[in-house]
Amino acid sequence: MIKIEKTNIYGWEATVRGLRNPLNSWDKSDSYYDTELGAYILGEDDIALMKRLSKAGDDHAKFLRMITVTCDITAPLYWWKEYDTYKVGTVANSCSTMHTIHTKEFQLSDFSWEQLEPLALGSLEETIKVMNIYREKYIHDKDKRWWYQMIQLLPTSYEQKRTVQLNYQVLKNMYHSRKNHKLAEWHTLCDWIEGLPYFKWICLEEDEK
Repeated sequence: MIKIEKTNIYGWEATVRGLRNPLNSWDKSDSYYDTELGAYILGEDDIALMKRLSKAGDDHAKFLRMITVTCDITAPLYWWKEYDTYKVGTVANSCSTMHTIHTKEFQLSDFSWEQLEPLALGSLEETIKVMNIYREKYIHDKDKRWWYQMIQLLPTSYEQKRTVQLNYQVLKNMYHSRKNHKLAEWHTLCDWIEGLPYFKWICLEEDEK
């Protein structure tokens, strides 16, 4: 399971200005801020230029780095391990398992388990039960031994929330690298990426839309 919330996108106006700098073509820009909508609207000419530069490769598409995206992502640790491949163009602040793992009772809803067969689900439920036993012990006497039992037993299906900062260039790379991945979480993320403003028109070829 993956949940993406509180998406914010900014930097459009600066992106368009920078886009036009190389050829001093600011007078050809047809984008504008719509006060009624409270949003920056890209014009057809600016979109067409963005598409050409995006298609020309990362060096020409560096304007995509100026379109900044922030959001909250809640996902299992096994997915975050793969996400952490993307070190360039990303920033993240996460909920800490080291410092706060004991602050609430472990529940099945804290884990991604929707693909588990009954036997495996029973094993996860037993692990949760054992971790809660050691949680109570740790709360009682703060002995680090009990804390280690929780940390080292914690399954990678445990869900962690991170507030992340991305940009359209790194999202474009993620989309093309992961759209056919076996993990369902990547498909959900790619669907979200597709739905970001103007992403399809700027970053995808016609046969990908």
